[in-house]
Amino acid sequence: MASSKTPSIHLNLNVRGLKQSATLRINEESNNLLRSGHRVFKLGLGQSPFPVPTPVVDELKVNAHQKDYLPVMGLRELRGAVADFHNRTQHERFSPDGVMIGPGSKELMFILQLVYYGDLVIPTPSWVSYAPQAHIVGRHIRWLPTSVDDGWRLTPERLHKLCSDDPDRPRLFILNYPSNPTGMTYKAEELRAIATTARKYRVLFLSDEIYGELHHRGQHISIGRYYPEGTIISSGLSKWCGAGGWRLGTFTFPEELNWLKDAMGVVASETYTSTSAPIQYAAVRAFQSDIVIEEYLWNIRRILRRLGRVLAQRLSDAGVRISEPQGGFYLFPDFSPFREDLKERGIETSEEFCRRLLKETGVAALPGSDFGHSEDALTVRLAYVDFDGTRALVAAEQIPPQKSLDDGFLEMYCHNCLEGIDRICNWIQG
Repeated sequence: MASSKTPSIHLNLNVRGLKQSATLRINEESNNLLRSGHRVFKLGLGQSPFPVPTPVVDELKVNAHQKDYLPVMGLRELRGAVADFHNRTQHERFSPDGVMIGPGSKELMFILQLVYYGDLVIPTPSWVSYAPQAHIVGRHIRWLPTSVDDGWRLTPERLHKLCSDDPDRPRLFILNYPSNPTGMTYKAEELRAIATTARKYRVLFLSDEIYGELHHRGQHISIGRYYPEGTIISSGLSKWCGAGGWRLGTFTFPEELNWLKDAMGVVASETYTSTSAPIQYAAVRAFQSDIVIEEYLWNIRRILRRLGRVLAQRLSDAGVRISEPQGGFYLFPDFSPFREDLKERGIETSEEFCRRLLKETGVAALPGSDFGHSEDALTVRLAYVDFDGTRALVAAEQIPPQKSLDDGFLEMYCHNCLEGIDRICNWIQG
C-alpha cells in the first residue's frame, strides 16, 4: 500500500523567501481586479503598449514553418543584423561572432551571473529582477545608492569610492538606461567619465540598453563607445519593438570578452538549447531597420515624450518631487514631501502607499522598495502604458512631423494615464 505522506519540502536556501517578480505580480493583481468588475488604471507592469511593426509581423508569418533547432548562439543572419545594428547606431565595431541570442535578455542576464565570478554591483533604484537573480545563484550584491539630486544617475565618484576600498575585486556592474524605473539617461560626457573610472578598476559592465531606442529624442549613446573592451550590451525586442511576449534578447560582446560569451554558450546548450526559430528569423527584419521602422520609432517616441512630460508636470504641480523622463515609459515620483500627512493616514512605507493607492483609487503602481529603495522611502514606479498603443500610433502618423501632439491628443488616446495621475494627485492632497 502506498504511503499517504507527501514528499518532504526541501527548497534551496537561495530560493527560500523569494517572491514572484513584482512587475508580473502587479499585472496579475490588476487583471484579477478587472475581472471582478473594478476599474483599474494599470500603471504597474512596464509592457510596451505599441504593436509590433507590421513588416516584422509579416516576417514572422512567412517563417512560421521554421521548426529546426538553431545554433545555441543564435541564427547567423540575426547575429549579423544585431552586430550591424549596434555598429550603425553606436559607431562600434562588433562582429556577428560577438553576438549571443537568448529567449529574452532576462535569461541571458541570469546565465551571465551564473558563469561570472565576482560581486554584482547594482545602482539603486534598479529593475526588480537583477537582485533576485543574484540571490538565486548565490552572488554577493553591492548596492550603490543614487539620489534624486543627481537625477538618480550613477556618478564616477560613487563608483570610485566603491572600487577603491578593494581595487582588485572582480565586479559586474549593471548600468540600465534609459532607466527602469526612473526614465533617466546619460549624456556623453557623463558616460565618458564613468568609463574612465571603470577602466581604472577593470570593472565589467553589463549595459542594459533594452530601452535605448526609446530615448525620447532618439539620441541614445552606449557606454560601449567609451569602454568597449569591458562592456556587454544587452538589448532585445520587448520594449522598442513592442514584442515582449516574443521573448528574444541579445547580448553583444567585444572580442576581449569572448571567453565569457563562450562560457555562457555552454550553459545555454544545457538549459534552453536555442531560441524560437520563427522569432529569430522575424527579428532579422527588426534589427535591419528601414524607413518604415524608423517612422514607427519616431512616432512612438513623440507620444511617450509628450505624455511623460505632461504627467510629470501634473505630479510636480501637486507638490511631488519628480524629474521629467528622458526615455522609456516610466516615472519615479518621490512623495516624501507628504510624509507627515501620509503618516496620519497610516502610510509610512512605499509598499503600504501602493497598497492603499490601489484600494482607494484603482491606480496600480509598484513601491520603490521593489527597486532597491528602503521601505520608508516614499518612492513609487509608474509605467505610463495604460492606453491603446495601436490607436495612438495610427493617430500620430496622421499628424505632420513639424506639429507637436497637443493635450487633446493625449485626452483622446491616453486618457487612462492622465486620469490615473490625476487620481494620485487628488488622493495625496486629500
